Order: sequence, then structure tokens, then C-alpha cells
Amino acid sequence: MDISIGLSIEQEFSLRVYKKQVDQLDLPTMQELLLEVLRQSMVKENLFRELIKNGI
Repeated sequence: MDISIGLSIEQEFSLRVYKKQVDQLDLPTMQELLLEVLRQSMVKENLFRELIKNGI
């Protein structure tokens, strides 16, 4: 099974758009957003774990 893990062209474009927006943020806002991204990543990980555990 060959799994290519990278970004699509659309994702690369979105990343560049986000980078432009992030470049304009102040430090406290960036820190708050980073923590929210980490929280959402943990929730996503828990969801995947539950789905795998339940065989879905």
C-alpha cells in the first residue's frame, strides 16, 4: 500500500493564505490560537482513537 502523505495544491494555497494572516497577528493572539489548535488536535486524536476502538 503506497500512501502519499503531503499537501494537495489546494492545501498549499490555503497554507500560504493563512501564513499571510498569521504574519499580521500579535504574540498574545498567536499564543491563544496555537493553544486552540493543539486542543483541537487532541480532540481529533481522541475521536480517531474512539472510531478505531469501535471498529468504525
